[in-house]
Amino acid sequence: MTFSPELEAKFAKLLESYPAGRTRSAVIPMLLFAQDELGHISNELIEEVARRCKVTPLQVDEVVGYYSMLHRKPMGKYHVQVCTNISCLLRGGEELFEHASKALELGHKEVAADGQFSLEEVECIGACSWAPAIQVNYDFHHFVTAEKLDGLIAELRKSH
Repeated sequence: MTFSPELEAKFAKLLESYPAGRTRSAVIPMLLFAQDELGHISNELIEEVARRCKVTPLQVDEVVGYYSMLHRKPMGKYHVQVCTNISCLLRGGEELFEHASKALELGHKEVAADGQFSLEEVECIGACSWAPAIQVNYDFHHFVTAEKLDGLIAELRKSH
């Protein structure tokens, strides 16, 4: 599998940072970096990460299946994740997800036809003290209201 020189450098640095026999610890960051470059986790990528980290493809596949931030299909340029776990739920997270669904005309784990947006309802993004919270790609947004969400979506559409 071919990666950019920048990604190859990241992989090399990752593998060097772990003691011999502990390269399996690089599986998650390697998958995240590769997903950022490739857009999703393919079977070929799973096999490549397994080879480099000296684990089985099944072990890598189990990691991909467990972590919701790893995707087997391409997500939108702007991947909107709305937390609906208990803290966010109590502060309007479910209503916020419904609002996002209507505003983006997308359901859970759907991608817009133009590839600009995707939407996902998630269990927890670790921002309970700032509920309701959303994440767009790697950017967190706290105390989100329907109005704030509309403004954020408008800004993202403008930057397209």
